[in-house]
Amino acid sequence: MANRHLTIEEFQGIMFAAVGGDGANFVSDSEQEFEDLGYDSLALLEAGGHIEREFGISLDDSVLTGSRTPRSFVDAVNNAIAAGTAA
Repeated sequence: MANRHLTIEEFQGIMFAAVGGDGANFVSDSEQEFEDLGYDSLALLEAGGHIEREFGISLDDSVLTGSRTPRSFVDAVNNAIAAGTAA
């Protein structure tokens, strides 16, 4: 899994599959806050669980509750993947 990383596009798909969405485009809005995109902390927890299972990692709570934008969330996930934070 070390060679794999989460892309903004993949994260957008995970969010839509996990909790639906209002059509927000993470690719063009990756620096816009989740709240402004229509997502709350429960949506991030749901998506985080999916990502943990898919990538075989364990995300720190600060990733799930502290990330304010899709870009910051994806960056934090990729840091966890690179660090090899095994689940």
